[in-house]
Amino acid sequence: MGTTTIQVGTDTKEKLNGLKIHPRETYDDLINRLVDAAYDDEPLSDEERDDIRASERDITAGRVRDLKEIMKALGDDKKIQSLEE
Repeated sequence: MGTTTIQVGTDTKEKLNGLKIHPRETYDDLINRLVDAAYDDEPLSDEERDDIRASERDITAGRVRDLKEIMKALGDDKKIQSLEE
């Protein structure tokens, strides 16, 4: 495996250090883990894309309810009170 040097800002390095699983994790391992997590190896199906588009249209049209409304409709008054505290 070849290696290369990259420049990152001090803030970026601190953020990377905060993402390490353990202090001895190498930056190469960390970056590979982050890249693997960001890559979606299971693309959305056509049906899932259609469902997302329909949901976006509902949101745009204002056909949404917040969590408190839903919980109230379900009769979960104790949970609603704890959310309001």
